[in-house]
Amino acid sequence: MPTGATRLNRLVLSATLVQRAAMRYTPAGLPALDLSLRHESEVSEDGQARKVSMEMKALAIGSVTLSLSPLALGSEGLFAGFITSTRNGRGLLFHITSVEPDSQSEGPAGTSGSN
Repeated sequence: MPTGATRLNRLVLSATLVQRAAMRYTPAGLPALDLSLRHESEVSEDGQARKVSMEMKALAIGSVTLSLSPLALGSEGLFAGFITSTRNGRGLLFHITSVEPDSQSEGPAGTSGSN
């Protein structure tokens, strides 16, 4: 990498909220939400169509929790943030820094609000 070049760690993922733990607080007093997101899509890899389906653990800390806490399970959105290793170093964790809920996604059976 050239001297002075910026190292980039940014993920933008369209996903469905499939799990949300109760709000907790960091030792610094910041609100934190542990989440699971599911993503399904079809992408092109070396000219071939490939179906992608995955579930990913995610964490939101601070003011972004205000946007995430009212989302119903099953809601879709565009989640942005960065990737880091989990505390035990065995896997990756998506730190969400912003979310744009899909205005047409209301969750299962047309429900909205928090679950």
